[in-house]
Amino acid sequence: MTNTITPIIEQLFLDLHKNPELSNQEFETTKKLRNCLEQANIRILELGAKTGVIAEIGSGSPVVALRADIDALPIDEQSDCQYRSTKQGVMHACGHDLHTSVLMGAAYLLKANEQQLKGTVRLLFQPAEENFSGALHFIEIGALNGVDAIFGMHNNPNLTINQMASRAGPFSANVDRIEITVKGIGAHAARPESGIDPIVIGAQIVNAIQTISSRTISGLDPVVVSITKFLGGNTWNVIPETVEMEGTVRTLTPDIRLKVKQQLTSIVENIAFSMGSEAELRWFDGPPSIINVAKWIDFCQNIAKQEGYEVVDFQPQLGGEDFAHYLHHVPGAFINLGSQSPYALHHPKFLVNRNMIMPAANYLANLAQLGLIELAKH
Repeated sequence: MTNTITPIIEQLFLDLHKNPELSNQEFETTKKLRNCLEQANIRILELGAKTGVIAEIGSGSPVVALRADIDALPIDEQSDCQYRSTKQGVMHACGHDLHTSVLMGAAYLLKANEQQLKGTVRLLFQPAEENFSGALHFIEIGALNGVDAIFGMHNNPNLTINQMASRAGPFSANVDRIEITVKGIGAHAARPESGIDPIVIGAQIVNAIQTISSRTISGLDPVVVSITKFLGGNTWNVIPETVEMEGTVRTLTPDIRLKVKQQLTSIVENIAFSMGSEAELRWFDGPPSIINVAKWIDFCQNIAKQEGYEVVDFQPQLGGEDFAHYLHHVPGAFINLGSQSPYALHHPKFLVNRNMIMPAANYLANLAQLGLIELAKH
């Protein structure tokens, strides 16, 4: 059966990589996926998804969900592969084309074995992971209704294609975005005493917030506060009136997340006040940390070993993943499978090892099929 499916799935991967689409713009990708599902006679659930597809195999309870993300990134591909992106400034630099192909491969395998399924497998081909809106949209339209457990995977370029990594508890970071506005008083650069320089104040703030992780939070609790954008002024001899900054905060637990937010607000406001100015911090909650359920991580690891994967230790990462939203509604697990790339995720030369696709598809299919059996025991 795998030999019959492999050419179909490999061609899907090549098509997806050559024709990437950004978050919430995955219209052609959605058409391709619907066509693949229809050709396999897999029923599609019409829940009103703007892009992406939700489908089911099997019937009745329990219900296991498998999720893959389908969107690309605004990056100009620099690889020299024959199937490189045909869209300038857009590429699958995170492997979502791989994830989608793996899930479609699992879908075909599950469909071939549909009569033996002890329940229903729901397939979530989710859009807009890169801007963290897709999972929330799917949840809103009912993608998780009736689901008893959910599994997701991401490729990891630092692992070989026969390796799997996972852990119980925190797996990814709380991902939050910050904006800071410092309001000063403009002046001639030769007479700074006649104004209030927001650039100096902003620089003080950038330096001071580095003490949050080094002096406010325990070294045993990973915290990153990064200012990634600093804008102020438009010429060489004028002190501007305002400075605008943006950045990100990464934490692993809800209590540390709150503590960092409180400390950051205090630093921004009080440094500005001490220098005769005003500053405002605006905090935008992103996806929370993935919290994997120990039972399902043990389950995933056991199946991985049976499939021939080497299970490796994994430390929590400070990257973000909107799969976390699903785990706030349904228990489950998120794991990494090796993609063995010499370049990191989001790099313009990032490419996955295509040899991992069908083994990963087999693995996901077994997770779903055996997950139904496990759920039926309880």
